Amino acid sequence: MREVYQEQLGMLTDVLASMSAMVGTAMERATKSLLEADLSLAEQVIDEDSLVDEARSRAEEYAFGLLALQAPVAGDLRSVIATIHAAEDMERMGDLALHVAKAARRRHPNAVLPDDVAAYFAEMGRIAVKLANQVSTVIRTQDIEAARLLDEVDDEMDDLHRHLFTVMMSPDWEHGVATAVDVTLLGRFYERFADHAVAVARRVEFIVTGKMPSR
Repeated sequence: MREVYQEQLGMLTDVLASMSAMVGTAMERATKSLLEADLSLAEQVIDEDSLVDEARSRAEEYAFGLLALQAPVAGDLRSVIATIHAAEDMERMGDLALHVAKAARRRHPNAVLPDDVAAYFAEMGRIAVKLANQVSTVIRTQDIEAARLLDEVDDEMDDLHRHLFTVMMSPDWEHGVATAVDVTLLGRFYERFADHAVAVARRVEFIVTGKMPSR
């Protein structure tokens, strides 16, 4: 029975790690569609968002099956409950990539971003993908030190997000209110994507240690 339980828990881990890779790819494509006004890439992200939703449903199905049939306790129960929440975080990461892609589609064939901020979003996209890949590794390895390193990468995202406001508040900003609103919303999507990645890493830390990180 214990062997079956471990096999089922391993399947749940595989789904979560796969979800993280999926949302990382989605954000990578969404960022490229944003920077290059690439409609086909934006449509691909939009069409494939349902795959992330299906993966979350599959993760929850495995998790609730474990709760119902295996009656886990202590650390095992902690693992199952934490992974349910992690799947929710990653579905939201997929939704944020979807929002970026929809912005690119909405403005097509025009570019969403002025040149003043394009480089910021290229870097924010790079960091978002890095975080998603790191989360996938953390889920598979349950490496606490690797999980904690995500906070440092998240700080880079926060710095870029703050700098965006500096650019938009500058007297040299000449792109109007509508563009400023687009940039503000898009910046928030990337910041939240990073926040959810960190939340997943903290849930892994909780699984291993039994304590929610205070940071």
